[in-house]
Amino acid sequence: MFKQFDINNICVKFMSVRLDKYLWACRFYKTRSLSRSVVASGKVKYNGQACKPSKIVELGAVIRVPAGFDYKEVVVKSISDQRGKSEVAQTLYEETPKSIEQRLKDQEARKLSAFHSPRPDQKPSKKQRRELIKLKVQ
Repeated sequence: MFKQFDINNICVKFMSVRLDKYLWACRFYKTRSLSRSVVASGKVKYNGQACKPSKIVELGAVIRVPAGFDYKEVVVKSISDQRGKSEVAQTLYEETPKSIEQRLKDQEARKLSAFHSPRPDQKPSKKQRRELIKLKVQ
């Protein structure tokens, strides 16, 4: 949706897009309703603050979006309200280097924690399960 303003007899057009629609267009979420519910729950931060799905997105804004176990912190580079190819969607935002570094650290930590608690080859027997429960209760 384009909005038009007259500033000193100069016509200025700019696109105004809701936050939920922008996140959907950037392909962070598969449906608009899912995007709207995540923003409404307060998990998405716009410039460090929780906001409503109807928040108008501005260029240069920093958005923190949950992505699986991690969060992506992105800067708005351009605005679109249409969902297109993933190559086009990736040009709408730029992930911050700090966010990339943090996600890699968290990913490495999850890999290391998997080594410390390996999965057993089989389910515990009744006796082993009772012993595990006894250990957890103590």
